[in-house]
Amino acid sequence: MNTPAVALITGAASGIGRHWAAVLARQPSRYRLVLTDVNTAGLREAFAETEALLLRALDIRAAGQWRAVLDETQARFGRLDYLFNIAGGGRPAFLIEQPLDDLDLVLDLNLKGPLLGIKLAGEIMARQGSGHILSVGSLAGLAPTPGNALYSAAKAGLRQASLAAALELRRHGVAVTVIAPDLVDTPLMRANMSRGEAAALAYSGSGPLSVRDVERAFWRALRDRPLEITLPRWRGWLARLTNLNPALMLRLYEPLRQRGLRRLEAERRRLDPKP
Repeated sequence: MNTPAVALITGAASGIGRHWAAVLARQPSRYRLVLTDVNTAGLREAFAETEALLLRALDIRAAGQWRAVLDETQARFGRLDYLFNIAGGGRPAFLIEQPLDDLDLVLDLNLKGPLLGIKLAGEIMARQGSGHILSVGSLAGLAPTPGNALYSAAKAGLRQASLAAALELRRHGVAVTVIAPDLVDTPLMRANMSRGEAAALAYSGSGPLSVRDVERAFWRALRDRPLEITLPRWRGWLARLTNLNPALMLRLYEPLRQRGLRRLEAERRRLDPKP
């Protein structure tokens, strides 16, 4: 009989993290889970703690909290096979209009916090000689994103550090994967819809992805252990193209902004139809 794999998931109280945690929780014979979030009330609303499923508070910006959760995970289950670095969040705004406090918040949530997880979980996995770290990045980390510069910078840093860690940890039998989706329909997306023009570029694709789209990417990552997955693929190629030649954005930005504004308004009507 196969030994259940041990997985730690951050951001499990809502959005992508909650959906993925629920998917794995339906397979208790295959997974032992440590579900974490700063929103412990949300965790307990969504999940019931069992011998095979722990619910723990974790502010990913705090190294001490990471160490406490990881130590308990090892003490309880003896190992760590997967880290799903999902927690994060953005506050769209044009850079000169961004409150200064947002610099620390957005960079810490989307770069410092996940990197603490990669480092500390990576230490455990390297000693084991096996493991897989999967971090949710963003297409905003592959290309400049006007209206979301801080988030773009943080996700770009997460991508680069993850790829570097993948090369460093490979000799220890540890894989690192970045999953970079376009806009995903989550409570955070809906909260940011009121930010207007600054959020427009996020809506310039063919429509928000669903959490099930990201779920399929996770399963692919577990199977193939790639360095990176972009969703959808065509937007990933467009992001890479503008990254290779940033001057393209001078031509593309205005039509993409206009398209995004139209789709943002359509999304608002879909979510809040008027009688």
